[in-house]
Amino acid sequence: MSDTTPTGPVDATVVPRFAGPATFARLPRLDEVERADVAVLGVPFDSGVSYRPGARFGPGHVRASSKLLRTYNPVQDVEPFAVQQVADAGDVACNPFDIPEAVRQIEGAVRQVVGSGATPMTIGGDHTIALPILRVLHEAHGELAVVHFDAHLDTWDTYFGAPITHGTPFRRASEEGLIDQTGSIHVGIRGPLYSPEDLSDDEVLGFQVIGAHDMDDLGWRGAVERIKARVGNRPTYVSLDIDVLDPAFAPGTGTPEAGGLTSRELLNMLRAFADLNLVGADIVEVSPAYDHAEITGIAAAHAAYELISAMAPRTESHA
Repeated sequence: MSDTTPTGPVDATVVPRFAGPATFARLPRLDEVERADVAVLGVPFDSGVSYRPGARFGPGHVRASSKLLRTYNPVQDVEPFAVQQVADAGDVACNPFDIPEAVRQIEGAVRQVVGSGATPMTIGGDHTIALPILRVLHEAHGELAVVHFDAHLDTWDTYFGAPITHGTPFRRASEEGLIDQTGSIHVGIRGPLYSPEDLSDDEVLGFQVIGAHDMDDLGWRGAVERIKARVGNRPTYVSLDIDVLDPAFAPGTGTPEAGGLTSRELLNMLRAFADLNLVGADIVEVSPAYDHAEITGIAAAHAAYELISAMAPRTESHA
Protein backbone atom coordinates (compact mmCIF):
# COMPACT_ATOMS: atom_id res chain seq x y z
CA MET A 1 0.00 0.00 0.00
CA SER A 2 1.20 3.50 -0.81
CA ASP A 3 2.71 5.62 1.99
CA THR A 4 0.97 8.71 0.61
CA THR A 5 -2.79 9.22 0.54
CA PRO A 6 -4.05 7.57 -2.65
CA THR A 7 -5.33 9.78 -5.43
CA GLY A 8 -8.80 8.64 -6.42
CA PRO A 9 -11.10 9.17 -9.38
CA VAL A 10 -12.25 12.55 -10.61
CA ASP A 11 -15.07 13.82 -8.38
CA ALA A 12 -18.35 13.20 -10.20
CA THR A 13 -20.02 16.04 -8.27
CA VAL A 14 -17.55 18.44 -9.87
CA VAL A 15 -16.94 16.95 -13.31
CA PRO A 16 -19.92 15.15 -14.93
CA ARG A 17 -19.41 11.47 -15.65
CA PHE A 18 -19.70 12.00 -19.39
CA ALA A 19 -16.71 14.35 -19.20
CA GLY A 20 -13.32 14.04 -17.59
CA PRO A 21 -10.43 11.68 -18.34
CA ALA A 22 -10.87 8.55 -20.44
CA THR A 23 -9.05 6.38 -17.92
CA PHE A 24 -10.58 3.39 -16.13
CA ALA A 25 -13.14 4.71 -13.60
CA ARG A 26 -11.67 8.18 -14.34
CA LEU A 27 -8.67 7.29 -12.18
CA PRO A 28 -5.32 9.09 -12.48
CA ARG A 29 -2.82 7.92 -15.06
CA LEU A 30 0.16 6.00 -13.77
CA ASP A 31 2.48 8.89 -14.64
CA GLU A 32 0.38 11.20 -12.44
CA VAL A 33 1.06 9.31 -9.19
CA GLU A 34 4.25 8.44 -7.29
CA ARG A 35 3.53 4.72 -7.47
CA ALA A 36 0.59 2.37 -7.75
CA ASP A 37 -0.59 -0.63 -5.78
CA VAL A 38 -2.82 -1.74 -8.66
CA ALA A 39 -2.21 -0.78 -12.29
CA VAL A 40 -4.99 -1.11 -14.88
CA LEU A 41 -3.18 -2.06 -18.07
CA GLY A 42 -4.84 -2.21 -21.48
CA VAL A 43 -3.67 -4.76 -24.04
CA PRO A 44 -5.36 -3.99 -27.39
CA PHE A 45 -4.40 -7.23 -29.12
CA ASP A 46 -6.67 -9.65 -30.98
CA SER A 47 -4.47 -11.31 -33.57
CA GLY A 48 -4.93 -14.64 -31.78
CA VAL A 49 -8.69 -14.95 -32.29
CA SER A 50 -10.24 -17.89 -34.13
CA TYR A 51 -13.68 -16.41 -34.89
CA ARG A 52 -14.98 -12.85 -34.45
CA PRO A 53 -12.28 -10.17 -34.23
CA GLY A 54 -12.54 -6.82 -32.46
CA ALA A 55 -11.19 -7.39 -28.95
CA ARG A 56 -8.33 -5.00 -29.75
CA PHE A 57 -10.91 -2.29 -29.08
CA GLY A 58 -11.85 -3.85 -25.74
CA PRO A 59 -9.65 -1.76 -23.41
CA GLY A 60 -11.07 1.55 -24.62
CA HIS A 61 -14.61 0.20 -24.53
CA VAL A 62 -14.30 -1.11 -20.96
CA ARG A 63 -12.80 2.20 -19.85
CA ALA A 64 -15.71 4.09 -21.45
CA SER A 65 -18.15 1.72 -19.73
CA SER A 66 -16.50 2.31 -16.34
CA LYS A 67 -17.51 5.95 -15.94
CA LEU A 68 -20.40 5.12 -13.58
CA LEU A 69 -18.24 3.24 -11.10
CA ARG A 70 -18.22 4.88 -7.68
CA THR A 71 -15.76 4.94 -4.84
CA TYR A 72 -17.44 2.76 -2.16
CA ASN A 73 -18.14 -0.94 -2.68
CA PRO A 74 -20.99 -1.71 -0.26
CA VAL A 75 -21.01 -5.50 -0.73
CA GLN A 76 -17.28 -5.86 -0.07
CA ASP A 77 -17.46 -2.94 2.41
CA VAL A 78 -14.31 -1.31 1.09
CA GLU A 79 -13.28 1.87 -0.68
CA PRO A 80 -10.91 0.30 -3.21
CA PHE A 81 -9.49 3.60 -4.49
CA ALA A 82 -8.97 5.07 -1.01
CA VAL A 83 -7.08 2.22 0.70
CA GLN A 84 -4.75 1.53 -2.22
CA GLN A 85 -3.43 3.59 -5.11
CA VAL A 86 -5.05 2.44 -8.33
CA ALA A 87 -3.91 4.03 -11.58
CA ASP A 88 -4.43 3.55 -15.30
CA ALA A 89 -1.19 2.42 -16.97
CA GLY A 90 -2.45 3.02 -20.50
CA ASP A 91 -2.16 0.53 -23.35
CA VAL A 92 0.61 -1.76 -24.52
CA ALA A 93 1.67 -1.08 -28.09
CA CYS A 94 1.32 -4.58 -29.57
CA ASN A 95 2.40 -5.67 -33.03
CA PRO A 96 -0.87 -6.73 -34.75
CA PHE A 97 0.95 -8.75 -37.44
CA ASP A 98 3.41 -10.81 -35.39
CA ILE A 99 2.09 -12.82 -32.44
CA PRO A 100 5.50 -13.79 -30.95
CA GLU A 101 6.64 -10.17 -31.12
CA ALA A 102 3.39 -8.98 -29.52
CA VAL A 103 3.82 -11.54 -26.74
CA ARG A 104 7.31 -10.19 -26.04
CA GLN A 105 5.95 -6.64 -25.96
CA ILE A 106 3.21 -7.64 -23.52
CA GLU A 107 5.76 -9.41 -21.31
CA GLY A 108 7.90 -6.28 -21.25
CA ALA A 109 5.00 -4.01 -20.30
CA VAL A 110 3.73 -6.35 -17.57
CA ARG A 111 7.26 -6.84 -16.24
CA GLN A 112 7.57 -3.07 -15.89
CA VAL A 113 4.27 -2.90 -13.97
CA VAL A 114 5.15 -5.80 -11.67
CA GLY A 115 8.68 -4.48 -11.18
CA SER A 116 7.24 -1.19 -9.94
CA GLY A 117 5.43 -3.07 -7.16
CA ALA A 118 1.95 -2.86 -8.70
CA THR A 119 -0.52 -5.70 -9.12
CA PRO A 120 -1.64 -5.88 -12.76
CA MET A 121 -5.35 -5.66 -13.55
CA THR A 122 -5.21 -6.21 -17.28
CA ILE A 123 -7.93 -5.48 -19.81
CA GLY A 124 -7.67 -7.21 -23.19
CA GLY A 125 -7.56 -7.98 -25.92
CA ASP A 126 -8.04 -11.66 -26.63
CA HIS A 127 -7.09 -14.50 -24.33
CA THR A 128 -3.66 -14.94 -25.91
CA ILE A 129 -2.48 -12.21 -23.54
CA ALA A 130 -2.82 -14.46 -20.48
CA LEU A 131 0.32 -16.40 -21.43
CA PRO A 132 2.82 -13.50 -21.31
CA ILE A 133 1.19 -12.19 -18.13
CA LEU A 134 1.54 -15.58 -16.44
CA ARG A 135 5.17 -15.77 -17.51
CA VAL A 136 5.97 -12.50 -15.77
CA LEU A 137 3.97 -13.27 -12.63
CA HIS A 138 5.65 -16.67 -12.41
CA GLU A 139 9.01 -14.87 -12.31
CA ALA A 140 7.77 -12.91 -9.29
CA HIS A 141 5.69 -15.49 -7.44
CA GLY A 142 6.54 -18.97 -8.67
CA GLU A 143 3.85 -21.43 -9.71
CA LEU A 144 0.43 -19.81 -9.82
CA ALA A 145 -3.02 -21.10 -9.02
CA VAL A 146 -5.18 -20.04 -11.95
CA VAL A 147 -8.92 -19.41 -11.58
CA HIS A 148 -10.09 -19.30 -15.17
CA PHE A 149 -13.61 -18.06 -15.94
CA ASP A 150 -14.55 -18.98 -19.50
CA ALA A 151 -16.98 -20.82 -21.72
CA HIS A 152 -13.98 -22.62 -23.23
CA LEU A 153 -11.08 -24.62 -21.82
CA ASP A 154 -8.37 -22.73 -23.75
CA THR A 155 -6.07 -25.73 -23.34
CA TRP A 156 -6.06 -26.85 -26.96
CA ASP A 157 -2.72 -27.52 -28.61
CA THR A 158 -2.68 -25.46 -31.82
CA TYR A 159 -4.92 -23.68 -34.30
CA PHE A 160 -3.81 -24.05 -37.93
CA GLY A 161 -0.39 -24.99 -36.60
CA ALA A 162 -0.07 -21.88 -34.42
CA PRO A 163 0.93 -22.74 -30.83
CA ILE A 164 0.06 -19.36 -29.29
CA THR A 165 -3.54 -18.24 -29.83
CA HIS A 166 -6.52 -17.35 -27.69
CA GLY A 167 -7.45 -21.05 -27.43
CA THR A 168 -4.05 -22.31 -26.24
CA PRO A 169 -2.66 -20.08 -23.44
CA PHE A 170 -3.26 -22.44 -20.54
CA ARG A 171 -1.78 -25.47 -22.31
CA ARG A 172 1.38 -23.49 -22.96
CA ALA A 173 1.36 -22.16 -19.38
CA SER A 174 1.04 -25.67 -17.97
CA GLU A 175 3.75 -27.03 -20.26
CA GLU A 176 6.09 -24.20 -19.22
CA GLY A 177 5.54 -24.93 -15.52
CA LEU A 178 3.88 -21.57 -14.85
CA ILE A 179 0.76 -22.90 -13.14
CA ASP A 180 0.27 -24.97 -10.03
CA GLN A 181 -1.28 -28.16 -11.37
CA THR A 182 -2.74 -28.97 -7.95
CA GLY A 183 -4.48 -25.61 -7.55
CA SER A 184 -6.02 -24.46 -10.84
CA ILE A 185 -9.62 -24.53 -11.98
CA HIS A 186 -11.92 -23.56 -14.86
CA VAL A 187 -15.33 -22.03 -14.10
CA GLY A 188 -18.28 -21.71 -16.49
CA ILE A 189 -17.16 -24.19 -19.16
CA ARG A 190 -19.92 -25.16 -21.57
CA GLY A 191 -20.76 -25.95 -25.16
CA PRO A 192 -19.58 -28.64 -27.58
CA LEU A 193 -15.99 -29.88 -27.63
CA TYR A 194 -13.92 -31.47 -30.37
CA SER A 195 -13.65 -34.84 -28.59
CA PRO A 196 -13.71 -36.45 -25.12
CA GLU A 197 -9.92 -36.13 -25.09
CA ASP A 198 -10.29 -32.36 -24.67
CA LEU A 199 -11.41 -32.98 -21.08
CA SER A 200 -8.91 -35.73 -20.30
CA ASP A 201 -6.03 -33.68 -21.73
CA ASP A 202 -7.19 -30.70 -19.69
CA GLU A 203 -7.12 -32.74 -16.48
CA VAL A 204 -3.55 -33.85 -17.18
CA LEU A 205 -2.58 -30.19 -17.63
CA GLY A 206 -3.71 -29.51 -14.06
CA PHE A 207 -7.25 -28.15 -14.16
CA GLN A 208 -10.45 -29.07 -12.43
CA VAL A 209 -13.72 -27.93 -14.03
CA ILE A 210 -16.88 -26.30 -12.73
CA GLY A 211 -19.16 -26.37 -15.74
CA ALA A 212 -21.86 -23.80 -16.32
CA HIS A 213 -24.40 -26.60 -15.92
CA ASP A 214 -23.03 -27.29 -12.43
CA MET A 215 -24.20 -23.87 -11.28
CA ASP A 216 -27.81 -25.07 -11.14
CA ASP A 217 -26.93 -27.44 -8.30
CA LEU A 218 -23.96 -25.65 -6.73
CA GLY A 219 -25.10 -22.05 -6.90
CA TRP A 220 -22.46 -19.34 -6.76
CA ARG A 221 -21.71 -20.01 -3.09
CA GLY A 222 -21.02 -23.68 -3.75
CA ALA A 223 -18.81 -22.74 -6.70
CA VAL A 224 -16.83 -20.36 -4.48
CA GLU A 225 -16.33 -23.11 -1.90
CA ARG A 226 -14.90 -25.38 -4.57
CA ILE A 227 -12.64 -22.63 -5.91
CA LYS A 228 -11.29 -21.77 -2.47
CA ALA A 229 -10.74 -25.40 -1.59
CA ARG A 230 -8.79 -25.82 -4.82
CA VAL A 231 -6.54 -22.73 -4.69
CA GLY A 232 -6.06 -22.37 -0.93
CA ASN A 233 -3.53 -19.66 -0.06
CA ARG A 234 -1.44 -20.09 -3.22
CA PRO A 235 -0.50 -17.02 -5.28
CA THR A 236 -3.62 -16.79 -7.43
CA TYR A 237 -4.26 -15.35 -10.86
CA VAL A 238 -7.81 -14.75 -12.08
CA SER A 239 -8.30 -14.89 -15.84
CA LEU A 240 -11.78 -13.84 -16.91
CA ASP A 241 -13.02 -14.33 -20.45
CA ILE A 242 -16.20 -12.27 -20.66
CA ASP A 243 -17.84 -15.08 -22.66
CA VAL A 244 -18.22 -16.94 -19.37
CA LEU A 245 -21.38 -14.86 -19.20
CA ASP A 246 -24.41 -15.90 -21.19
CA PRO A 247 -24.75 -13.91 -24.43
CA ALA A 248 -27.80 -12.24 -22.85
CA PHE A 249 -25.38 -10.54 -20.43
CA ALA A 250 -22.35 -10.28 -22.72
CA PRO A 251 -23.22 -10.23 -26.43
CA GLY A 252 -20.07 -8.30 -27.33
CA THR A 253 -17.58 -11.13 -27.51
CA GLY A 254 -15.84 -13.22 -30.12
CA THR A 255 -16.99 -16.79 -29.42
CA PRO A 256 -20.38 -16.68 -27.64
CA GLU A 257 -21.93 -19.84 -26.20
CA ALA A 258 -25.49 -20.27 -24.94
CA GLY A 259 -26.19 -21.28 -21.34
CA GLY A 260 -23.66 -19.15 -19.50
CA LEU A 261 -23.45 -17.47 -16.11
CA THR A 262 -25.46 -14.41 -15.20
CA SER A 263 -23.62 -11.21 -14.41
CA ARG A 264 -24.95 -11.42 -10.84
CA GLU A 265 -23.50 -14.91 -10.36
CA LEU A 266 -20.12 -13.79 -11.68
CA LEU A 267 -19.93 -10.63 -9.58
CA ASN A 268 -20.94 -12.51 -6.43
CA MET A 269 -18.13 -15.00 -6.98
CA LEU A 270 -15.56 -12.27 -7.56
CA ARG A 271 -16.67 -10.47 -4.39
CA ALA A 272 -15.81 -13.60 -2.43
CA PHE A 273 -12.18 -13.48 -3.59
CA ALA A 274 -11.07 -10.85 -1.06
CA ASP A 275 -9.46 -13.52 1.12
CA LEU A 276 -7.55 -15.13 -1.77
CA ASN A 277 -3.90 -14.32 -2.40
CA LEU A 278 -4.53 -12.40 -5.62
CA VAL A 279 -1.38 -11.45 -7.56
CA GLY A 280 -3.03 -10.37 -10.79
CA ALA A 281 -6.07 -10.62 -13.03
CA ASP A 282 -7.24 -10.09 -16.56
CA ILE A 283 -10.55 -9.49 -18.31
CA VAL A 284 -10.48 -10.41 -21.98
CA GLU A 285 -12.48 -10.96 -25.16
CA VAL A 286 -14.69 -7.86 -25.02
CA SER A 287 -15.46 -7.08 -28.67
CA PRO A 288 -17.38 -3.76 -28.77
CA ALA A 289 -18.58 -4.08 -32.36
CA TYR A 290 -21.07 -6.69 -31.14
CA ASP A 291 -21.98 -4.86 -27.93
CA HIS A 292 -25.21 -2.92 -28.07
CA ALA A 293 -25.98 -0.48 -25.24
CA GLU A 294 -22.59 -1.23 -23.59
CA ILE A 295 -24.02 -4.38 -21.99
CA THR A 296 -20.75 -6.29 -22.22
CA GLY A 297 -18.54 -3.31 -21.44
CA ILE A 298 -20.51 -2.52 -18.28
CA ALA A 299 -20.32 -6.14 -17.10
CA ALA A 300 -16.56 -6.17 -17.71
CA ALA A 301 -16.04 -2.84 -15.95
CA HIS A 302 -17.94 -4.05 -12.89
CA ALA A 303 -16.00 -7.31 -12.88
CA ALA A 304 -12.75 -5.33 -12.90
CA TYR A 305 -14.07 -3.15 -10.07
CA GLU A 306 -14.89 -6.22 -7.95
CA LEU A 307 -11.44 -7.69 -8.59
CA ILE A 308 -9.73 -4.40 -7.69
CA SER A 309 -11.87 -4.29 -4.55
CA ALA A 310 -10.87 -7.86 -3.71
CA MET A 311 -7.21 -6.83 -4.05
CA ALA A 312 -7.66 -4.00 -1.55
CA PRO A 313 -6.11 -4.32 1.94
CA ARG A 314 -8.62 -4.82 4.71
CA THR A 315 -8.65 -3.24 8.16
CA GLU A 316 -10.47 -4.86 11.06
CA SER A 317 -13.49 -2.63 10.44
CA HIS A 318 -13.54 -3.75 6.79
CA ALA A 319 -12.82 -7.44 7.30
